[in-house]
Amino acid sequence: MAVSEVVRPLLNGAVMLLGLNAGGALAGGGPPPPDPEQVEAGRGVYQEYCASCHKPRGEGQPNWERPNAQGELPAPPHDSEGHTWKHSDAMLYRMVSEGWRDPFNKTQHLTMPSFKDQLSPDEIRDVITYLKTLWSPEQRQFQRTETLVRGGFPSSSATSSSATSSNYSNGREENAD
Repeated sequence: MAVSEVVRPLLNGAVMLLGLNAGGALAGGGPPPPDPEQVEAGRGVYQEYCASCHKPRGEGQPNWERPNAQGELPAPPHDSEGHTWKHSDAMLYRMVSEGWRDPFNKTQHLTMPSFKDQLSPDEIRDVITYLKTLWSPEQRQFQRTETLVRGGFPSSSATSSSATSSNYSNGREENAD
């Protein structure tokens, strides 16, 4: 039996005891609405740094689920058609900050480059907050639960590379499919 098969029901029970629903919001409602200023700031960051690969409305590159001629998966959508919503805030922050190499790619370079030298921690948080506006209410609920279970954004004081890595259980807290 996998650890997650044991841990997830326990965590879900703890969430319910805290007065939250399965989506991680206060019982009777969905996740809290995002801060409009943070969303607008994130939209700007997205257009400047992300849209060239993930497209202006988060639709991703064509055939994103099949390897291209180089043996790499193209940039996935960040809207409701993709899988970004399946990851916790901690994992999304790590992917944007440190970059990501899809384990199924045949090359060794980062599929998504690191943005820690171009974006501040607040800008990374803003762009992730913006991405959440591209998802369905059910996807936002799921993502909120993942964040409650697997971790949120690193604290402002823990944004150095070494501190960030320690906040992610050495990066093994979840798979990035």
